Amino acid sequence: MSRVLFFGIAALLASAGTALASHGEGGEQQWFVNYTYIVAAIAFILALKWLSHPKTARRGVMVGELGMLLAIVGTLVSFEIVNYTWIFIAFGIGAAIGVPLAVFMPMTAVPQRTALSHAFGALAAALVGTAHFLITPEITTFDMIALIFEMLLGFLTFTGSLMAFGKLQEILPSQPMVHKGQNFINFTILGLAVVAGIYLIIDPSAMWMFPIFITLSLLFGVLLILPIGGADMPTVIALLNSYAGLSASLMGFVLNNKLLIVAGALDGASGLILSIIMCKAMNRSFTNVLFGAFGATTDSGKADDIYGGKVKSVSAEDVAMMFEGAQRVVFIPGYGMAVAQAQFAVRDLANLLQAKGTTVEYAIHPVAGRMPGHMNVLLAEASVPYDEMVEMDDINPTMPQVDVAVVIGANDTVNPIARTDPNSPIAGMPIIDADKARNVIVIKRSLSPGFAGIANPLFVAPNSVLFFADGKKAIMEIIAAVKAA
Repeated sequence: MSRVLFFGIAALLASAGTALASHGEGGEQQWFVNYTYIVAAIAFILALKWLSHPKTARRGVMVGELGMLLAIVGTLVSFEIVNYTWIFIAFGIGAAIGVPLAVFMPMTAVPQRTALSHAFGALAAALVGTAHFLITPEITTFDMIALIFEMLLGFLTFTGSLMAFGKLQEILPSQPMVHKGQNFINFTILGLAVVAGIYLIIDPSAMWMFPIFITLSLLFGVLLILPIGGADMPTVIALLNSYAGLSASLMGFVLNNKLLIVAGALDGASGLILSIIMCKAMNRSFTNVLFGAFGATTDSGKADDIYGGKVKSVSAEDVAMMFEGAQRVVFIPGYGMAVAQAQFAVRDLANLLQAKGTTVEYAIHPVAGRMPGHMNVLLAEASVPYDEMVEMDDINPTMPQVDVAVVIGANDTVNPIARTDPNSPIAGMPIIDADKARNVIVIKRSLSPGFAGIANPLFVAPNSVLFFADGKKAIMEIIAAVKAA
């Protein structure tokens, strides 16, 4: 990442010569725009660098915001805009929608909000492309090629992101919606959209083909996401982010906006890299994610066979006794902790145990929750020290030395079936080795499965007990019991 940062900034600084050369030709305005774009692009690269670590993430967000502000200012002064009224009306409408989304949406809904952001961004790029196509008298072949692929990516990302939002928000079923011949139908629709686009490239005056192209692109986005299960939605969102970025970058070629090219390329590349990292974390390929129908539920009989008569339920007092004498405790958070907003209570319990001399850590799975980094953000929100958050690969070798592992809301990311059952939907997916700890406490509201829809043998392992309760309520009861003890 450091090499990418160095060469990226070096390339941008090298372009400063172009800006200087244009100073005498384009006047003060062009000089200001060029340098504003250079600084904004550097800010975007630094933001990506700093966002890669929890300690510097806040700085990355602020620098990214500054870069976007500079990009907007530079764009507004780079055109001969006679009337800014409609622009500021759009700003006001956007702020009226965006501010409540950011302020009032809970942390548990960050993946859904991210999916909506991708949808809006992709739609904006697609609509700009549509306007450019409709109002530009003559478009070069190169620009037309970029325009067609920009709109294709924009429109399919828009509807695809809406489908991802629906699955994450449980408006749509999180299970894969599959049917016979779905891949053939999907690729046929994509192929027809590409053919329609090529027709428009050859004959831009064929306006009757344009709505057909848009309809096919929108339809493909819907059909692409519906067969994908909820467990794969984090990876799909990262991939849609990549599509939206590529759409914006192509739009930059059409509009001759260098910053849009750079920002879109950064967005597209980072989304693609994140998708690769997440697929590796789940031991899955892109094709498997997009066409594997992961997340299909198993029959309830299998779950009954695993759990029937073997569940050991405990109380808060029993848990407090297990903490007595424990030298090392590891909390393993999952989406259930996010739903219960239990991170502050978990931090209070950790502080209480640390005051008694217990070493406390937090085991972080790369895809715990519904977005990469979801658990890191939640724990950081509760002021958990960064050095207490340990990544899966680092903590797994030491799990046999853990006295008590507390699984709060995690399911698939601690399911040992991933190691033992080659026919399981999560076969081969790296997991946190919670089952190897000396004692395991699982805090869940019920025995309902995770996104993969499969039972978890960890819940009935000889070294495991279950505390059935809402995550926050359970932790608060445990805190009271520990203090009483």
